[in-house]
Amino acid sequence: QVQLVESGGGLVQPGGSLRLSCAASGRTFNLYTMGWFRQAPGKEREFVAVVSGSGGVKDYADSVKGRFTISRDSAKNTLYLQMNSLKPEDTAVYYCAAGSGIITTNSRHFGSWGQGTQVTVSS
Repeated sequence: QVQLVESGGGLVQPGGSLRLSCAASGRTFNLYTMGWFRQAPGKEREFVAVVSGSGGVKDYADSVKGRFTISRDSAKNTLYLQMNSLKPEDTAVYYCAAGSGIITTNSRHFGSWGQGTQVTVSS
C-alpha cells in the first residue's frame, strides 16, 4: 500500500478556488489509479474525481464536472485537485485514495487513504 498525505484545505468564499494536494510515497505511484472523495457531516463518503495511473483518463462526479480538475505529477508523486467556482455544498472533508490501477469510482476499490483535509465554503 501507498502512504498518502493531503494538504491545501481551508476556508474559502463561494465562487473561490482551492487546490488540494496529496503527496504519495513509494516508487510505484504511477501504477495507481488515484481518486478524490469527500464526506460532509452526517453524509456518506462520495466520489469526486479519479485519474488513471498514466494521467490520461479522468472522470468526475456530475456535481463537480466543469469546476474541478484532477491531475497528477509523476515527478513529484503528487495528486492534485483544482477546485474552482466553489459552492457551499462542496464543504466536506476531502480524501485522496490510491486504487488498483483500473479506473473506478467505487471507494471500496481504493485500498490506501489519506487522513483527509477540511474544505469549508462559506461567506
